[in-house]
Amino acid sequence: MRRVMIYGGTGGIGLATARALRARGFALHLAARNAGRLSRAADELGETTVSVGDVTDPDFLSAATEAAGAALAGLVYAVGTINLRPLGRLTRADAETDFRINALGAFSAAQAAAGALKAGAGEAGAGIVLFSTVAVAQGFAAHASVAMAKGAVEGLGLSLAAELAPQIRVNVVAPSLTRTPLAAAITGNETLSQGIAAMHALQRLGRPEDVGALAAFLVSEEAAWITGQVIGVDGGRATLRTKG
Repeated sequence: MRRVMIYGGTGGIGLATARALRARGFALHLAARNAGRLSRAADELGETTVSVGDVTDPDFLSAATEAAGAALAGLVYAVGTINLRPLGRLTRADAETDFRINALGAFSAAQAAAGALKAGAGEAGAGIVLFSTVAVAQGFAAHASVAMAKGAVEGLGLSLAAELAPQIRVNVVAPSLTRTPLAAAITGNETLSQGIAAMHALQRLGRPEDVGALAAFLVSEEAAWITGQVIGVDGGRATLRTKG
């Protein structure tokens, strides 16, 4: 059974991706910080191994990749931050943390797994999926730190897609606001949520399953001719304006 490694596999989007991949018949290796949540996810999913640790620790990335196995069909880096503050309230430490978790973490995870992905590529190739945000292309106030970090993720994804072809396909998913635990500080305010939902052509916020379904597809053999793309799952937010 082909195996996919998912960093952040217990988060909203990571777990939704894991469920979608299991439904497609993939075995999983989940990596995250919370041992209890990892254990519960593994019990739910079956055919799942786990690694507990912090993605900012290079030793953890190496150990997790080794534990995942010598051959991988895919890598999903579903770890991120939502740090929404005006420029004057951001510190250098804020920006460094966001960059380290979002961009350097994705870089290091891909670097550590590249050999295993090549070994497990098969005819359709292995798939890497990274995550950006609609804010990179749109430019939203109070998003300077996270958009800078996620913009780097998009650049990383395109560069890796060119470098690792044809054995490994690399794509980036760019969601709009999605109802995940990470976004709870925003989505928990129903008045604010409704206001933001109304900015989308489809008039609602995203669900983890909306994003996870695409991520699982991009890893799978069905996406064998898709690489180097930044794909929005955003209810039309990036491209559509339904009110004049």
